Amino acid sequence: MPQLLLELFSEEIPARMQAQAARDLERMAREKLAAEGFIPEAVKTFGGPRRLTLVVEGLPPAQADRREERKGPRVGAPEQALAGFLRSTGLAKEQLVERDGVYFAELHRPGRPTAEIVAEMVDAIVRGFPWPKSMTWGTGTLRWVRPLRRILCVFDRQTVPFEVDGIPSGDVTEGHRFMGPGQPFRARDFDEYQQGLARHYVVLDPEERKSIIMDAARTLAFARGYELVEDEGLLDEVAGLAEWPVPILGDMDPAFLDLPPEVIRTSMRVHQRYFAVRDGRTGFLVPHFITVANIEAEDGGKTIATGNARVLSARLNDARFFWEADKRIPLEDRLAKLKGVTFHAKLGTMAERAGRIEALAGRIAPYVRDDAQTKAWATLAAALCKADLVSGMVGEFPELQGVMGAYYAEAQGYDPEVVDAIRHHYKPQGPNDAVPVQAAAATVALADKLDTLVSFFSIGERPTGSRDPYALRRAAIGVIRILLQSRTRLPLKEFVSDELLAFFAERLKVQLREDGQRHDLVDAVFALGDDDIVRIVSRINALDDFLRTEDGANLLAGYKRAVNILKAEEKKGALPTGEPADMAGAPPEEAGLINALGHAEIEIGKALGKEAFQAAMRELAALRAPVDAFFDKVLVNSDVAAERDNRLRLLAKVRDAMGRVADFSQVTG
Repeated sequence: MPQLLLELFSEEIPARMQAQAARDLERMAREKLAAEGFIPEAVKTFGGPRRLTLVVEGLPPAQADRREERKGPRVGAPEQALAGFLRSTGLAKEQLVERDGVYFAELHRPGRPTAEIVAEMVDAIVRGFPWPKSMTWGTGTLRWVRPLRRILCVFDRQTVPFEVDGIPSGDVTEGHRFMGPGQPFRARDFDEYQQGLARHYVVLDPEERKSIIMDAARTLAFARGYELVEDEGLLDEVAGLAEWPVPILGDMDPAFLDLPPEVIRTSMRVHQRYFAVRDGRTGFLVPHFITVANIEAEDGGKTIATGNARVLSARLNDARFFWEADKRIPLEDRLAKLKGVTFHAKLGTMAERAGRIEALAGRIAPYVRDDAQTKAWATLAAALCKADLVSGMVGEFPELQGVMGAYYAEAQGYDPEVVDAIRHHYKPQGPNDAVPVQAAAATVALADKLDTLVSFFSIGERPTGSRDPYALRRAAIGVIRILLQSRTRLPLKEFVSDELLAFFAERLKVQLREDGQRHDLVDAVFALGDDDIVRIVSRINALDDFLRTEDGANLLAGYKRAVNILKAEEKKGALPTGEPADMAGAPPEEAGLINALGHAEIEIGKALGKEAFQAAMRELAALRAPVDAFFDKVLVNSDVAAERDNRLRLLAKVRDAMGRVADFSQVTG
């Protein structure tokens, strides 16, 4: 079937926008084609430094005829309503069909040529494209991320004729800005297009560009006996800057290696988009870097490498100035300046935030490790953890907050535990980020995140939908991960509101679901009112194991049957209270369940007291047989009132005994 090829060629598209632009182009094309009744075999998009490309396979030459029935006003409705309906359908009243007192219009729409529909689609996409930032240029009114220069649009190897704001469509594009032969070339299908770009020094696929960069950069580093410091974010960016990427190894002054490695890497990454190189045996940086050029230089890149080295030296000289100047100022002396740094208009200054974190660290420390030294380290680190925000280095590189504070603390002679806590108090910053290991570091990290959560919830700033400007979801997951990894038994209710506790429950669901756990079990355990994340997760794991067994599944069914009976009887009047009795003449299955429950309650209580949740589940499993026998042999709704009441008390006792372990009504399985 015919193929559609579209290229929107412009001045340089910012690298950070290219991937999303490609996704938006695919989404918009799919939506508009679907609206016209097209279901393509495949849709593929590519984003690059100067072009967005769309390829659609499997479109028919023309749209199929369509029949549509449209419901109109009721018979006898005001004339204005009927007139409006007739105008919208293009029919006369005599052409309407009356059915059940309602007018219907039966419309037949002949299919149109696909090229005609494509022309309308491209015009709408270009004019409505959701760029985060856009501009106008010249005398036109079209908005695009950068000036749009060409539109290549061919369907079934024929140009689709149209123009957008004076830019005509065609079957011509151009290659690399500097290395292409200079003349535009024709492309009437995707194969011609991709091959033509390759001849004109353009790698279309961003994944291919990334592969070229990584393979060449690793080879260059390996040739010197070193290894590339890989950086996925930087790779994405440089792949969006070069249409014909050519990695080049450069040299830097070894004297700069006495700077903290994070400073060197950040300066390379932020200012110059360079990759760092390290010794694979020691892990230390070496005096080299890899830059990615957008041209094959005649001298093999020597001039480019030399020029980039000069620029890097200038940047690192600035970094050295900040480093030396910052070390001379004690961290305590910086705290006063935090009073001039606003954390949030409704939450005060950064100095006030640091004070809250210090107080929280003092309260949290005994739960992490109950000794005076840990508390002293944690409270000191908490007091100093934000001091580097007013340093010259962090002013230049905000990414290094925390990291630089640790270096300054180390240079000024603070205890290694304090240094470690300052360095890691922002961690974990994502699902793959490490969790602080040392007790003081875990304490300060917990205090930092809990202050963030409590503070923003207190002013009504809560995440909504996909909006989470203060990364509160990430902060809650960070708290959960630290508590679980450090086995810290923190009573959250002493630190957070009920609303925030519910937020933790939702985040825990997400975390456990990603680990393959059932979310309903989180509800079943949280419903008990517990606020100890470690205990909650242990109970959830034990519950999950129990419900996977035959005994667990059958007992759950028995529980739900008991609860349903109790709910039905409660609608008739108040349920009987008190303990069930071993009544004379009762079936042995009734007495058997009473005895089994008495034993189970004692043993479950012992197990829960020791937090031996697996043992508690085993005691529940022992109830499976007597519960099954009871329902099989005993009629709950006996005609004898005393028997009925006694059996309802017994079912309530089953419900309550199981409810000590989890709220089984929340279990959906």
